[in-house]
Amino acid sequence: AGQRHLLAPGRALRVALERGQLHSMILWGPPGTGKTTLARLFARVVDAEFLALSAVMAGVKDIRAAVEEARRFREQGRATVLFLDEVHRFNKAQQDLFLPYVEDGTIVFIGATTENPSFEVVSALLSRARVYVLKSLTSDDISAVVQRALTDPQRGIGGRAPGGADFTIDQDALLALCAAADGDARRALGTLETAADLASDGHISAATIQDLAAGTRRRFDKGGDQFFDQISAL
Repeated sequence: AGQRHLLAPGRALRVALERGQLHSMILWGPPGTGKTTLARLFARVVDAEFLALSAVMAGVKDIRAAVEEARRFREQGRATVLFLDEVHRFNKAQQDLFLPYVEDGTIVFIGATTENPSFEVVSALLSRARVYVLKSLTSDDISAVVQRALTDPQRGIGGRAPGGADFTIDQDALLALCAAADGDARRALGTLETAADLASDGHISAATIQDLAAGTRRRFDKGGDQFFDQISAL
């Protein structure tokens, strides 16, 4: 959902994917805007293997193991997308480990970050990867995600209401949920799931959403881009 500025017909990234020309990239954007989802979809579109690491938990040993797995796939004639979430958490030495494998085509590197990659990603890696900026989702985008979750019996909450029916939601509740999400689909889905747990009759009301959304705050950081953006706006 969303990201039409990157994925609308005719846009450079969309054209590259349609031609199967996947390339290394950095996806930069706020939480819950689809960075991990996009990386998985990219790998699926070009029929590549998908390996995922998180810089919060992974170390040098994990990187080397992923590269070895990518080499085995390459010997079988398959490309590998190596996705690194929270790439800004890795130090320079850890980020440098990817360079030779990106250079020789062992992996297609996709990094995800909520921080400005110009400051947090080493220049050598930046020079080998295109940076794509993801935007916060609009209320319409969030609404589409929520409506899909309400009816999807496998990945959503469809069919989990009492009696096996789909959950229903007031229009006012949907609007309140979209506003409380602050452009973050993950936050919206988390709130929806909790609201569904509280809806004994299968109907999610505006009052329930307002209770759950009480105390939520807009995204903010300490000295990062959002800090200066909001100070500038004020």
